[in-house]
Amino acid sequence: MKYLKFVISPTTRALHPIDETIEYHPEVTHEALLHVDSLPDGAGVLLYRLRGDPGALGRSLTAHPDVRAYELVDMDDDAFHIYIQVDADEVGGELISLVHENALIIDTPLEYTDDGLRVTLVGTHDRLREALCSIPDELHISVEQAGEYTPGRGELLSPLTERQLEVFKTAVQRGYYEVPRRTTHKDLAKNLDCAPSTVDEHLRKAESHVVSGLLG
Repeated sequence: MKYLKFVISPTTRALHPIDETIEYHPEVTHEALLHVDSLPDGAGVLLYRLRGDPGALGRSLTAHPDVRAYELVDMDDDAFHIYIQVDADEVGGELISLVHENALIIDTPLEYTDDGLRVTLVGTHDRLREALCSIPDELHISVEQAGEYTPGRGELLSPLTERQLEVFKTAVQRGYYEVPRRTTHKDLAKNLDCAPSTVDEHLRKAESHVVSGLLG
């Protein structure tokens, strides 16, 4: 399985008009889009994690013409989740159709950044390539990463290249991080058919990503 991570640019980052309503609502703050899918008739299903005033957002959603139903979930202080069913929208609908047609998985949560909405799709190499070539013009995207997908590894290892991940996994498996160490850079380099300096470089980058991820 492979993954493809890309960012939908700010001008078109909303997958549905309701997304912009939430994004620019003065009483709430986006944290994450935890789930996105569609019903058989094309209607959208969205699950958000937000902070702020759920009552104020609820009043806005009640008045929104595209909202079929919504439900506030798991409210804790100023943090809460909200489940929303919305009428079909062309841009978001086309993206979800690509996911379904190519048997892809949307790896959640989707992340809102200063550059736009970051989306990670998971599937076979051929299916991901087909989906990438078929993304509608309305969705302006910038590909950030692509590589081997490991379920459950999360964001700690996803920034690594395939070679960095291979070196890091080999080091772990051969006891490089045990106390005392059971292998050396030289031994790893022989096993991986590369120079010790290359092993050192890959491990330093992998360790940097992992430590940075753990420290937030």
